Amino acid sequence: MGDVLAHESELLALVKEYLDFAEFEDTLKTFSKECKIKGKPLSKTAGGSLRDSKSLVIQKDLIAAFDSGDQKVFFDLWEEHVPNSIRDGDPLAQKLEFYLHIHFAIYLLKHSVGRPDKEDLDERISYFKTYLETKGAALSQTTEFLPFYALPFVPNPMVHPSFKELFQDSWTPELKLKLEKFLALIFKASNTPKLLTLYKENGQSNKEMSQQLHQQLIEAERRSMTYLKRYNKIQADYHNLIGVTAELVDSLEATVSGKMITPEYLQSVCVRLFSNQMRQSLAHSVDFTRPGTASTMLRASLAPGKLKDVPLLPSLDYEKLKKDLIWGSDRLKAFLLQALRWRLTTSHPGEQRETVLEAYIGNDLLDCHSHGQRSVLQLLHSKSEVVRQYMARLINAFASLAEGRLYLAQTTRVLRMLEERLKEEDEDVVTRENILGALQKFSLRRPLQTAMIRDGLIFWLIDILKDPDCLSDYTLEYSVALLMNLCLRSAGKNMCAKVAGLVLKVLSDLLGHENHEIQPYVNGALYSILSIPSIREEARAMGMEYVLRCFIKEGNAEMVRQIEFIIKQLNSEELQDGVLESDDDEEEDDEEDHDTMEADLDKDELIQPQLGELSGEKLLTTEYLGIMTNTGKMRRKGLAGVQRSADEPLCRPVTPGGHRTGYPV
Repeated sequence: MGDVLAHESELLALVKEYLDFAEFEDTLKTFSKECKIKGKPLSKTAGGSLRDSKSLVIQKDLIAAFDSGDQKVFFDLWEEHVPNSIRDGDPLAQKLEFYLHIHFAIYLLKHSVGRPDKEDLDERISYFKTYLETKGAALSQTTEFLPFYALPFVPNPMVHPSFKELFQDSWTPELKLKLEKFLALIFKASNTPKLLTLYKENGQSNKEMSQQLHQQLIEAERRSMTYLKRYNKIQADYHNLIGVTAELVDSLEATVSGKMITPEYLQSVCVRLFSNQMRQSLAHSVDFTRPGTASTMLRASLAPGKLKDVPLLPSLDYEKLKKDLIWGSDRLKAFLLQALRWRLTTSHPGEQRETVLEAYIGNDLLDCHSHGQRSVLQLLHSKSEVVRQYMARLINAFASLAEGRLYLAQTTRVLRMLEERLKEEDEDVVTRENILGALQKFSLRRPLQTAMIRDGLIFWLIDILKDPDCLSDYTLEYSVALLMNLCLRSAGKNMCAKVAGLVLKVLSDLLGHENHEIQPYVNGALYSILSIPSIREEARAMGMEYVLRCFIKEGNAEMVRQIEFIIKQLNSEELQDGVLESDDDEEEDDEEDHDTMEADLDKDELIQPQLGELSGEKLLTTEYLGIMTNTGKMRRKGLAGVQRSADEPLCRPVTPGGHRTGYPV
């Protein structure tokens, strides 16, 4: 009771303010009278009158700027005090803003005595033109506004019949009246009583929290069921495999004693190994007496995508998709980028994924071939952190596929944008990871290697690798792998020779790093740059051999043999500088251009749909269904891999994903 009495005056003032706002005049009189009779303190709410006073000043300043033609002052106040939700979401506000831009564009034509100042007029027309190309573009499909898009290009609008209405005496006063009514309406709405504000904020906060928790619960339950199914399947396969292995060991022991393995026994073992879908057909239709049949079928069972037809995903309306990616809200852009990426990452390898990628490329989804002022690629520089990150993720997904890299590498435009974003992006770790991942995959292609070396990317990599403990595992691994790929080129080695001491120091420190995934790339980079006599000399001077021999004592057998190759290279006396002048005439490394789609592409999603909000494939097929945009199928035949001994350091460009999955290098 004490707390109520302590705040009674404020509570009564809140009630009074709300009754006054809602125009409950009789109720307010009765309330005030009863408070007076009971001796209850009823303080005046200074907040409401203060807001009213401030609103009047803002309205007065806006009208004054309108009358004087002060474009900058007006739109600064407009953007500061008219909420974004109204400016972007209310059709009446959008129309009014369009006509206000026209008012300021032609102000000098209507109010100047004699000829208007050309520089000032050109500046106003340019400002209006910029508005038409950006925010005003949303109204370009409206018949009412379509003629005004030609206004900046008409030499003398005053005599043009399409703009006659604008120069009538009644046009400006009518627009001013609309502006005054609009301002009065929105500022009245903004003077919401504190009681209503408290109620709405509390209710909205609880609603949003409830929706978020509900969505998280659904997602967690879905993941839990998926993981439980996977666990049960793995556990069953494990027990089955242990049983089969024990039987096979017994059979091998029996063959030593001269007992033969029958085709029937081999058939029973293979049927147990194969997936459920194959067992019935294999048991009756496969001849296991033919040599190699069992192993062939076993390999087939490990690639179930090839055993049955996978349906193609529905076609999409790419024209509408790209339009919304450029002009839509940031939230819509993020959901679209996410859905398009999921189409690639979750599609079945083979015909389904190839068709998805071919449709993306055929419709120039990322506007790689567009030279317009606005393009999908420019989302890399969006002000929204989520949009930038999701654009980087999508480009990384493209770069994970050979045909995707070929599409992105048609010009160096994409490469330059990624390099620029990489050096500027210091807020979002995931964005930088995906940009770096894309660049690392770009380094499989020789022309892009050359461009990256010329752009000085080696120096940037060396700089961030000086402090590897500050980097995420992904950033560290892909940075070292990219550095190695660039160091395999003669131009890259010559670039390293300019800072030989620093490069050797960084690489020797990385040899002892706890992240063992980077060791093959560190070894490959060292082996490559030590082919240059000047770098070998620097390495000997800093005692590199002693450092390498320390790691021989700790490394596994494969790493030990690789380090022995590096020591051999270090102690070599071959003079190869002449050979390193250029290797640009070599053919493209097609054999390394393989597909590797990483799970990291979809990790730690930033956005989740609210109740009733569409996302993923459902968003694409509900809002953007197209007709026959999935065209022909790509069939790209790679060359046989260039084999190397596992003992030797890497000497061909690779990606971490490709190296882990065992692609020949």
